Amino acid sequence: MSTKLMWKRASSLAAAACAAFTLAQSRPAEACGVNGCDGGVPGPMPVNQDGENVLFVLNPGEVEVHIQISIDPDTNAQKFAWLVPIAQIPEFEVGSQPLFDALLQASVPQYGLSQSFEQCGDDSISGGLTSPNGGTDGGFDSGSTGEATTGATGGDPVLLKTTAGAFEIVVLQDKTVAPIKQWLIDNDFLWIDGADDTFQQYLDEGQVIVALKLAGGADEGDVHPIVLRYPSDENCFPLRLTRFSSVQDMDIRVFLLASGRAAPTNYRHVLVNPLKIDWFNFASNYKDVITKAVDELEADGLAFVTEYAGATSITAPFAFNVYNPNWNEAPFVGLPPEQVINYLNDQGLTNCFNSSFCFYNHPLIEGLLGEYLPVPDGLTPEEFYANLGVYSEQIDDMKWGDGSAFSAALVDRIIAPGLHAQDLLDTYPYLTRMYTVISPNEMIADPTFHINPDLDDVDNVRIAGNYNLCDGNSVVTLPDGREIFVPDGGPWPDFIGEMWWAEEISQVALKGKPMHLVNNTAAINTKIEAWNKSHGWPRSDAATGTAGSTGDDDAGCGCTSDQPQNGAALLGVAGLGLLALRRRRR
Repeated sequence: MSTKLMWKRASSLAAAACAAFTLAQSRPAEACGVNGCDGGVPGPMPVNQDGENVLFVLNPGEVEVHIQISIDPDTNAQKFAWLVPIAQIPEFEVGSQPLFDALLQASVPQYGLSQSFEQCGDDSISGGLTSPNGGTDGGFDSGSTGEATTGATGGDPVLLKTTAGAFEIVVLQDKTVAPIKQWLIDNDFLWIDGADDTFQQYLDEGQVIVALKLAGGADEGDVHPIVLRYPSDENCFPLRLTRFSSVQDMDIRVFLLASGRAAPTNYRHVLVNPLKIDWFNFASNYKDVITKAVDELEADGLAFVTEYAGATSITAPFAFNVYNPNWNEAPFVGLPPEQVINYLNDQGLTNCFNSSFCFYNHPLIEGLLGEYLPVPDGLTPEEFYANLGVYSEQIDDMKWGDGSAFSAALVDRIIAPGLHAQDLLDTYPYLTRMYTVISPNEMIADPTFHINPDLDDVDNVRIAGNYNLCDGNSVVTLPDGREIFVPDGGPWPDFIGEMWWAEEISQVALKGKPMHLVNNTAAINTKIEAWNKSHGWPRSDAATGTAGSTGDDDAGCGCTSDQPQNGAALLGVAGLGLLALRRRRR
């Protein structure tokens, strides 16, 4: 069982203001997150959300962090626990799952190919000089792709007990771990075996321990993100405790809403080598490439890549259910329970019709209905909620009461979080999405982030042009303009001897351009040139009457373009593009 949260290593322990989030869990959760349920692009593109998704809102003097939590439905939700070392007692609020959905879907990296075709005449001009066996003499082979107190003094360690939505929360502090550990075990919170020394480090830094678990009666359908807010000038994603409950190669995704582009402060920043991306299979090897790139020398596992950096307005098409001004709790106070679905339908929170159909337009609405209008034995939720009038005699009037509790819960879990989420999207003009892959042995410190106003935007849509030649070969023009000759039109070449997974590894300061620690661009360009030349690309004047070109203005060979409109060829990210590319041959 698990939830979402944690982070990676740096060279030293983070400052006392830095919170460290960790989860006590029996096994990793399976959820939709960096490679997969990010829908919203043309085609069936799943987005894998296994891992941890966190949103920071960057404000001077205040930390606001939203943590997406998911619990494996195959485990006992009542055994879920989450432990958070943090600088001081924060404010707790219910977060918005639709906000995370919109962020994930809008900014997911998208890789695709825009197809064009050489106009072939009777002479069937060849696009390259490839040896019969597909080999070359250039050292390459074409292969398959692949408000805090000063602390307790040995007495009761509890500083605060509260609730937020479906969760019970307690904040504890002491000079040593033992009283906190014993209190948690005695009160049915899970302890993380082997983490005593790491917890002691946080206590020595003056931090408090936040423990969170589901309230009695709640289940995985009630789980929602949590918002923590506290005064500090340092935002931090903690990792030191994560290694006790993590898995190998965990996906970590950080979203940052701010006035400009964000970057890692104490971690490196990596630009991956585009030659390592399998462009013909929609970057199906994406996670593998990122994993190897952030592990390169000088990155050493302490690095992020930027998947998107630009206007927050990119989320607009995906934020339709983040907040709806039609949502209103007032009508439910004093409302006969058999009328509840009619009002929820009117507000767009449900679509329950036709006696047996119910669709829930917010991930928490079904859980609220189950709590205050529980389904009678022998009926399915669809049968009951779509026909409350028919089953009015079976409604639990004690649970519903006068509707006041339902109304308050609607505000607490859906309306207020949605309104705040929408306000964030409207207030902060810039969104940065960063990603890394990390394993437990690498989780030795906690990354922090800052705004650098001098950094360029990063588009999440990466479309290469594939120019299909008459002889069955093709030339791919990468989004940065570099051309790659592809024998036989695919698969994507395996560049033997080209070993760099990262094109650039940088340290990003508060201002100015990144400082390159590693820059492999020149070496990569030399490899590309040698590869293309060994295959006769660009074409020589003697062979074609003009230098080779993939442009539409090529005097020797015009092209007819079958390019998709509005990115219709997009598919896939991080190992999820499974469709084979069909190429047109002449």
